[in-house]
Amino acid sequence: WAVVATTKLMLAEKWRERISPTGYWISEKLDGVRAFWSGKAFYSRRGNQFPAPDWFKAKMPQNVELDGELWCGRRMFRRSLAIVRNAGSDKLWQYVTYQIFDLPSFKNSKKEVVAATTLFEDRLKRIREITKNNDVCVAVGMLRCESTAHLRSELKKVVGRGGEGLMLRKPKSDYVQGRSDVLLKVKNFQDEEAKVMRYQDGKGKHVGKVGALALRTPDGREFLCGSGMTDKDRESPPKIG
Repeated sequence: WAVVATTKLMLAEKWRERISPTGYWISEKLDGVRAFWSGKAFYSRRGNQFPAPDWFKAKMPQNVELDGELWCGRRMFRRSLAIVRNAGSDKLWQYVTYQIFDLPSFKNSKKEVVAATTLFEDRLKRIREITKNNDVCVAVGMLRCESTAHLRSELKKVVGRGGEGLMLRKPKSDYVQGRSDVLLKVKNFQDEEAKVMRYQDGKGKHVGKVGALALRTPDGREFLCGSGMTDKDRESPPKIG
C-alpha cells in the first residue's frame, strides 16, 4: 500500500451513564472500514491508501477532506475489508458506500480552512450539501437525543436491525484530532446485564494485564470485550461472575 501522512482522525471515548446524552447528536455506529478521503484518494488511519477504482473516486467530492467509513451494510465488516483492501475488487465496489460523519477541514466563503473552529452543525450542513444526489457517498443520519431513555430506545432499534451500537456527538463541537470526549460510542453490551465469565490475557503492550473480558448475556450469547478498556480497567477488571 502507498503510505502518506494523513490528517489524524478523531477517536471516540466510551459513553458512561453519568454523562447526560440530552442534546447530543445520535448516529449509528457503523461496522465498516474507517477511511479518510483526502479529496483525491482514500486512506486508513495509519496512512495506507485503499485501492479504490477510478470510477468510484470520480464520483466523490473533489478537493475536500472527509472522515467516514467504507461500508457494505450491517454485519458485513469482513466483506467491506476484503473489498477495500483488494486492488482487484473493482466491480465489487458497487456494493460499497462511503458513509460520511465529519469534515476534518472546512473551507468558508473566503476559501479559508477553518475546521477546528467550525461548529459541528455547520460541518454537518456542508456534508449534506456535498452528498446530495450522490450514489457513492452518503451523509450519516443524525438526530438529536432527547434523554437517556431516548438513547436506549434508539440503541434497541439499531441493534434489532443488526447494528452494533450508536455514536454520540457533542453539539457545537470542534473537530478534535485524536481521542476526544466530544465523540462517544454506545455499545450494545452496555445495555445488557452481561456477566464476566473469564479474563483473556493481554498481549504486546498489555502483557501482565487483562487483554479482554469474556462476557455472557442473559440469553446465552458470549463475546469478548477489550477494545474499549482503559489501562485502569485492565489492571482492576470487574470480578468474574
